[in-house]
Amino acid sequence: MMWLWLCAAVLFGVAEAATSGLICVWFAVGAVGAFFAALAHLSLTVQLVIFAVVSAAALAVTRPLVQRFGREKPVPTNADRVLGRTAGVTEDIDNDAATGAVYVDGKIWTARSAGGEVIPAGSRVEIQRMEGVKLFVKKLTEKAEVVS
Repeated sequence: MMWLWLCAAVLFGVAEAATSGLICVWFAVGAVGAFFAALAHLSLTVQLVIFAVVSAAALAVTRPLVQRFGREKPVPTNADRVLGRTAGVTEDIDNDAATGAVYVDGKIWTARSAGGEVIPAGSRVEIQRMEGVKLFVKKLTEKAEVVS
């Protein structure tokens, strides 16, 4: 039986290495525990119990660590700080022609119209959302331009 447990530990280890998450590592540890039980010539029932208990204990001990690493927050890039801001159109925005650029925060960004309308250069727009490096904008009315 010790060879069976050794093979099980290796197979669980290989399966763990082949996956992106922690799936089988606890069973590999349990199989190692059962391997030592087989070396001590304990019964198959005791080996199975040791396998289950050691696997569960390994899971219980490492679960808080796994959960802590799983909660990593995305690194902010500050690129989204332009959302909701007013920008000046530097190149006609025409979604059909795939053209358009706006100037905001000291940079020129590729822009598309959020509503699909053509927005001429020189207009003032409000940035609605960001997809990749494109800003989707909405043209401001004359009244809104004076307020902002």
